[in-house]
Amino acid sequence: MEIMQIVGIGIIAAVLAVTIRQNKPEIAIGLSIATGIIIFLAVIGKIGSVIDVLRELSNRANLSTVYLATILKIIAIAYIADFGSQICRDAGEGALAVKIEFAAKILVLILAVPIVAAVLQALLKLVP
Repeated sequence: MEIMQIVGIGIIAAVLAVTIRQNKPEIAIGLSIATGIIIFLAVIGKIGSVIDVLRELSNRANLSTVYLATILKIIAIAYIADFGSQICRDAGEGALAVKIEFAAKILVLILAVPIVAAVLQALLKLVP
């Protein structure tokens, strides 16, 4: 099971980071970032298959690929912002983490406006 390997990598990195943090906090942060990237690369291949399934479903439902692309961008923003904010929290920069999360929320809102507008237009067509 891949999750056992991922958890094992995470636990080993966490123990190393705690040990190193006392003497070299900057190396501990680098270790945390590197471990996060390794874990991300370990699961990135799985994301491609999920995108293929979603693309097939949107084709069957005759949905515009623009909407699917927008939704995937929103998901990517959420994951990347969460990763960045957690790294900032690990570095003791909670205020910066909150600002990253706030910026992500704004970007998601901006991307969601066309989808909301399309839903409202579809609803208006249904109302006589």
